[in-house]
Amino acid sequence: MTNLVRMRPETFDSFVEMAVAGYAADNVASGRWSEQDAVAMSRAETERLLPQGLETPDNYLYEIQEESTEQIVGHVWFALVARGTRKVAFVYQVQVKPEVQRRGHAKAALLAVEGIAISLGMSGVALNVFGNNHGAQALYRSLGYGVTSVAMQKVLAQNGA
Repeated sequence: MTNLVRMRPETFDSFVEMAVAGYAADNVASGRWSEQDAVAMSRAETERLLPQGLETPDNYLYEIQEESTEQIVGHVWFALVARGTRKVAFVYQVQVKPEVQRRGHAKAALLAVEGIAISLGMSGVALNVFGNNHGAQALYRSLGYGVTSVAMQKVLAQNGA
């Protein structure tokens, strides 16, 4: 079984470093950002979204814990955001350590987020997923998520490349 536990202050800095690196890598892999600028852009975005760190209002940061071993196997971060007149839980990050992936932790964490969102009076859960992350897309579909928009891009050759 998998539980969510409030992120401890002593793990927040390592969470930020992992989140920044992962988001930068995902943006590079998807073709949105250059490798040269990715980490700085990712850090700026994270700092914009979490200006007060772990204490940023309307942001919820949890560690994903494997109940049987009490081992922390990942993290999930979501925020209360307005979507028109509705308030939803927007999932910014769900990450499970590579060595324990494919054991149901991400699915259980997202289901737990749903329960928390309901208790906070939110009407839904939303997230973005990169087009090249087929595994995550399959997970989200299995949980009932549907496509609400699609962003597309065509990369053009530059400088004769």
